[in-house]
Amino acid sequence: MFGIKKSEPSPMPIEEENETPDIQEIYLPDEIKAADTGDSELNEKIAELSKLGYQFLKEGNVEDSINSFEEVLSIDPDNNYALVGLGDAMRKNHDYQKAIEFYNKCLEFHENNNYALFGLADCYKALNQFTKAIQIWEQYLKHDDKNITVLTRVADAYRKIRIFKRSKEIYLRVLELENTNPYALIGLGHLHYDYKEYKEALHYWTRMYNQNQESCDIRVLTSLGNCHRKLKTYADGIPYFNKALERDPVNFYALFGMADCYRGLNRQKESIYFWNKILDIDPENKVILTRAGDAYRNIREFEKAKEYYNKALDIDFDIYAALGLALLCKDEGKLDEAVERLLNLIRGDRKNYRLYVDLADCYLKMNRKADAIAALEDFQKCGIKSQVVNDLLDRIR
Repeated sequence: MFGIKKSEPSPMPIEEENETPDIQEIYLPDEIKAADTGDSELNEKIAELSKLGYQFLKEGNVEDSINSFEEVLSIDPDNNYALVGLGDAMRKNHDYQKAIEFYNKCLEFHENNNYALFGLADCYKALNQFTKAIQIWEQYLKHDDKNITVLTRVADAYRKIRIFKRSKEIYLRVLELENTNPYALIGLGHLHYDYKEYKEALHYWTRMYNQNQESCDIRVLTSLGNCHRKLKTYADGIPYFNKALERDPVNFYALFGMADCYRGLNRQKESIYFWNKILDIDPENKVILTRAGDAYRNIREFEKAKEYYNKALDIDFDIYAALGLALLCKDEGKLDEAVERLLNLIRGDRKNYRLYVDLADCYLKMNRKADAIAALEDFQKCGIKSQVVNDLLDRIR
């Protein structure tokens, strides 16, 4: 159901819904002036058709809005309102290439039309052509560097192409103009989180949370919790995930966060409760099955752990489930079987330091010190540095 394949989810799917609003909601013309065709009656008809087209667009009636704008163009082929309106209508239908054509046609006749520029930039953003979008927005900012909507869009785009310094600079400019701007606070949180600067991300998301705690977006709550997970301040993360679950009892990010925080606090029984809550919804999530297996193994419920690891492996091979079964053998004193399982895993994943560490530990429990050293030295021959391996070798020697 959730389709999570990695060992843990991304912080939250906040961006698509919480980025700066759709341009149409902001830049629809407040006043549409009659065209100058030399015929006052015709001019008024063009103005009325344009107003009607934008009204249809606001109501989500794209087909009728297109008809209205096309009728305008049949009278006045280079009418800026109709060309932008058709661009907006095509963008509403996610036909970005067609929208680009209309915006560009408008700019041929009206090169400084802000509505066409904004729509064009948004199309490039939607097509993930962030560099082109930035060029258009930056061009506008030369003339109006206080437009918060454009500033946040540019900062978002720089963040997407991982230009940290420029993105942060523009977000902070937005906060200078409006210190509670939610899009800048959310963007700065994501920016720092992406660069593993979790304290800074926590700072900005906390500012967002403090603006209105009772109605704060659930994705901000899970992001705050995730910052605490990354900082290993698990106890501080739990209240945020709990608040999220009060609003949405089956929210994956909140359930995962609760389970992982309790795991970090070594409160395995509580973590098992939340792993199983996820599995009630998504019973074939092999990552969660493996996490639950680990928790059962840690409280020495070995048969239950084996059941969960095997369920994960029945779905698809998972190295952590296979490792879990090897560690179960070690915990049960079946050291020869544990060694055999670990050696098989190493043959398939020679650069995973964790496997060598667990193998060395098995050898040490069997009083085979030389084999433990040889296993760790084999890993070092792979050319990968691991402080854990180095420290263990030093202790053994």
